[in-house]
Order: sequence, then structure tokens, then C-alpha cells
Amino acid sequence: MSDEENDIILADLADDELTEQMMDDLYDGLKEEIVEATQILLDRGWTPYDILTKALVAGMTIVGNDFRDGILFVPEVLLAANAMKGGMHLLKPLLVETGAPTIGKMVIGTVKGDIHDIGKNLVGMMMEGAGFEIVDLGINNAVEGYLEALAAENADILGMSALLTTTMPYMKTVIDTMKEQGIREDYIVLVGGAPLNEEFGKAIGADAYCRDAAVAVETAKTYMARKHNRPGAEA
Repeated sequence: MSDEENDIILADLADDELTEQMMDDLYDGLKEEIVEATQILLDRGWTPYDILTKALVAGMTIVGNDFRDGILFVPEVLLAANAMKGGMHLLKPLLVETGAPTIGKMVIGTVKGDIHDIGKNLVGMMMEGAGFEIVDLGINNAVEGYLEALAAENADILGMSALLTTTMPYMKTVIDTMKEQGIREDYIVLVGGAPLNEEFGKAIGADAYCRDAAVAVETAKTYMARKHNRPGAEA
């Protein structure tokens, strides 16, 4: 099927059919089709937030569930996340203009001394696909960089990644510094990476250890719900 033929088919679909097709296209990692469909819905008067939640986030939720259940694997999820980014490229500036809500904001980065980023990138993509705003600091982050970003971005969550046994202890350095500065309780701290486990996460004072990107998304959602529903908190 040519691109022109595919464009005609997408344009001829009713709204509900088109959003269903977008979920399928996300699952298959078809970036061009996602961009096309996103633009079609915008042209039809859909709000950016509705496109995000009813098509993109809904589709990535299916991807995340199948990744969690072992039906999809990292390469397929990366393709889906890349397709999602195509749609988000159109929606992001519009979402900012309209002040559309997000679930929360996460600062994420690999710790000092560690240059591995595939897992961290996957978590960021999946979190964004779930409706979080992501500030990715990249690799080799010192404690000062994390704390400056948390404050500057008014973030809710700090995500730290490490893939080396020699760098994972640095997570404790960051958390201890947060405690010393009296800001530890201001943020949800999630940690992950191949050499980590739940026991290590508890030992260093993190809120949770996330074994993979799908778990990170669900954990972040749970903690954000608790944060907004805690006594005295705003809804």
C-alpha cells in the first residue's frame, strides 16, 4: 500500500475508528501514520489533550501492559515509543498553550560515573506515553544536577538509573543529600537498573525500586495518586 493510499484511508475513518487505528499503529511502531492521524484529529477540532489521552496514552497503555506480560520486548517498545514521539511533537506546544494537565513531572537521569542510558530512555518514553512530563538529564549526573533540576522544574518525581555495581551506591549519596537539605519528602524517588533489587531500594531510602519501565509507570501513577489524595492535599 502506498503512503498516498494509506493517507486516504486514515482521512476517511470516523473519529472512533481513527483512534482505534492509532492504537494499532502505535503497537506496530508506525511513526508516520501516528503523525498523520494526529494531524487529522487536530484538523477535525479535537483538543490536544483528548488526542493525547484517548489515542496516544491509551495505545501506549496496551504496549506497556504487553511489555509487562512478556508479549512485547524492548525493541518493539522502543519503536512504539518513537511513534508516540511523532505525535507528541505536534501536541506538545499545543498542550503547553492550553495548559493541559499532566499526571506529574519526572526528572530522570543515569547516576554519576555511569554512561548507560537504554533502560533510562525506555522508562522516560514509557512515562511520557502514560501522560507524565519528562525532564531527561541524560547520563553521568552528579547530585547537584539532580537537585537543581528538581527545583527548577518543580518536579514531583526523581528517577535514577544505574547499570553498574560500582555506580549504584551513588543513588544513596543523592538521597542522603536530599535528606540533609530537608527536601527528601518533597519528592517521590524511584530507582532502577540491572544490578538493583527491591532490598537495595529500601536500604538507600528510595520510595520504590522499579524492575522495568512498565513497573516504573504503574509505580509512579500509584505514588502520584497517593500524593494528590493524601490528607490536606489538593485534589
